[in-house]
Amino acid sequence: MPRARFDAQLEQLNDDLKEMATLTETALMSAVEVLSTRDEAKAREIIAGDDEIDHQEREVEGMCLRLLLMQQPVVAGDLRHVGAALKMVGDLERIGDQAADIADVVLTLKGDFDSELNAHLSAMAGRASAMVHEAVGAYVHRDEERAHAVIGEDDGVNELFERVKLDVINAIKNDEEPAANLVEALMVAKYLERIGDHAQNIAEWVEYSVTGLYKGEPLN
Repeated sequence: MPRARFDAQLEQLNDDLKEMATLTETALMSAVEVLSTRDEAKAREIIAGDDEIDHQEREVEGMCLRLLLMQQPVVAGDLRHVGAALKMVGDLERIGDQAADIADVVLTLKGDFDSELNAHLSAMAGRASAMVHEAVGAYVHRDEERAHAVIGEDDGVNELFERVKLDVINAIKNDEEPAANLVEALMVAKYLERIGDHAQNIAEWVEYSVTGLYKGEPLN
């Protein structure tokens, strides 16, 4: 493949991945919104929209594989860029799945969460969403510092997950209402905890694509 054609396809890969990242972030922000508003029509829209994210994943994966197979030899920077894109697309797809899962849980909720539980879930959702936003922004702008700042933020999401688990345990012990939502709250918290993990993964792959270092070490 001539270099000029390779560069054009690499730019197309970037555009496709940015589009998928935008779809994923939008789905997550909408899922966080319906968790508060309980908008069932919006929740169903999020669930239906996951098919488009899945389609984008297949498109990006196909483009990555074509670039790796058709350009020989691939220079180190190209290999890092395409390899990181292959890794990131999987994390983005899973974030989309988990946004749809949260929307699906919303459709089953009856009544409100306990105030303290609701506060912890809201804080968790805010932190996880911010991590995704910053990780995606770091990729779009190839910003190593922005990517590095995301790494470690997952600790805060994990801490809030532990608080939600404690809230649920205490509510069960005290036989508090609305008990019917406790399992659902724990499910939402677990989805948000995983979203934080995926956002950190994306940030680590962005850092690798720019610097060649993965978690501070050369990736052999």
